[in-house]
Amino acid sequence: MTDSLGPRLKVGVVVPATNTSVQPEMEALRPFGVTNHTGRMLTADHSLVEGIDTLVDSYRESTHKAIAGIVPCKPDCIVIGFSPEIYWDGPESHAPVLESMRSAAGGLPVTMSPDAFNAALARYEASRIAVITPYLPVGDDSVSRFFTDSGYEVVRVRGLGCSSPEKISHVSEAELRDAVKEIDGPDVEAIVQVGTNVAMMRVAAAAEEWIGKPVVTNNTVLYWHALRQSGIADRLRGFGSLLAEH
Repeated sequence: MTDSLGPRLKVGVVVPATNTSVQPEMEALRPFGVTNHTGRMLTADHSLVEGIDTLVDSYRESTHKAIAGIVPCKPDCIVIGFSPEIYWDGPESHAPVLESMRSAAGGLPVTMSPDAFNAALARYEASRIAVITPYLPVGDDSVSRFFTDSGYEVVRVRGLGCSSPEKISHVSEAELRDAVKEIDGPDVEAIVQVGTNVAMMRVAAAAEEWIGKPVVTNNTVLYWHALRQSGIADRLRGFGSLLAEH
């Protein structure tokens, strides 16, 4: 016997309590026979103006509890739908963080942003990137340093200057279109957007049509990587080239 609604795959998705973009965007990306099961981390809406350290600390304390709240429904994999902690301490910290997530999930496969972005950019053979973040300069610097230390050339970074995690979801599609135009150029092979509370899936798919290059958004790349790692190879159109062609 298999799950009646999710016979092909059950995806556990961990998100901060402040995040209102991951769940609806990833629901839109579900192929037939795949279901999502969301667990929320107990996190407060800390100010990003005063610094990101408190936010990162709160994420570290609550992630394993959220995973524990998903595991009893027996998902096939776990997606970690947040970003700040992943970039804060650099690439060398990723392996132990990922292993701690797998341990909390009882050994289930876990998808995190660094692995997903690396896999997607390898498919596109892109090494010169421009990055959109929802953060203030201190967060932008951490993200830029992470990608640079991972072997990419970060040509430009555009921070959206959001004052708190909850406010990230308020960024409009017009602002995102302007950000794409601002950081694109002939020296850029792909645009990368980090920050899972940025609802950029629709803008990215449209932007690829008028700039003629990949626009890789955080929620789309996470879900794509989880599907492909789980053997779900469906090509989904309307959400950008990653899901349609890779």
